[in-house]
Amino acid sequence: MEILKLKLSGKSAFFKKPEVNTYCYFTYGNIHRVALLGILGAILGYKGYSQMQDILSNKKKKGKLESSYPEFYEKLKDLKIAILPLNNKGIISKKIQIFNNSVGYASKEQGGNLIVKEQWLENPKWEICILLDCEEAKKIKEAIQNHKCEFYPYLGTNDHFADIEYLGVEEAKTIEDEMYRIDSFVFNSDVDILNLEEEDLEDWKSQGKPTSKGNFKYEEALPYTINEITNNYKFQRFVYTGNLIELNNDRKVYHIQDKNEEEQIEDKYIIFY
Repeated sequence: MEILKLKLSGKSAFFKKPEVNTYCYFTYGNIHRVALLGILGAILGYKGYSQMQDILSNKKKKGKLESSYPEFYEKLKDLKIAILPLNNKGIISKKIQIFNNSVGYASKEQGGNLIVKEQWLENPKWEICILLDCEEAKKIKEAIQNHKCEFYPYLGTNDHFADIEYLGVEEAKTIEDEMYRIDSFVFNSDVDILNLEEEDLEDWKSQGKPTSKGNFKYEEALPYTINEITNNYKFQRFVYTGNLIELNNDRKVYHIQDKNEEEQIEDKYIIFY
């Protein structure tokens, strides 16, 4: 089995939180699984949420609720994906953007001009790993390798073009150990974060084991799936840490190798979700 690696980045991104705020529309601090599946669906030409308007209209005519997903989610929901933050400590700077929406239906105020405030992520970047264990994953690999996409991929909305860089394909290798350093987002419930003494860390390092990248933790509740009736987000609390961790659940840890900015080989450890 193989792992596809790609870099996803852009000048800005806006992964809108569904809560309405009278002052500003806010973004999640990192890309989430549902948004990433949408980007991959755009590459393959699958339909998105716009198709759901027709489906909902048919539901109303029938007078009953039926489970249905957007095409991209129906096709790609079983992909095994790891998201590795490339911004320092997983923290992406944010800035409030203010602009006018002057289309006639945007505002009922005099002049028909609506002032919109959105919180954007600045210069976000992630490494995305996809386990090539199904036909849909292999389609994505072929499209990325050949620099093809059916629809433009955006980082949230069409103000934010996505840059996708093919990093390679490598054999999937699993490892088993007492402690791990995980370089991807993981379920908070899956891990215990360890604060080891310096002596213990040096002993661990002397055995040739992966060492801590620093004493930090980024944690956020992010959309993980969507409800099959309402298509509303269902959340999981994710964490990204530089500390060593112990696993609470039976998760497979995979080992990959990347070239860093100095063109040196760097070992990374990931968990797929």
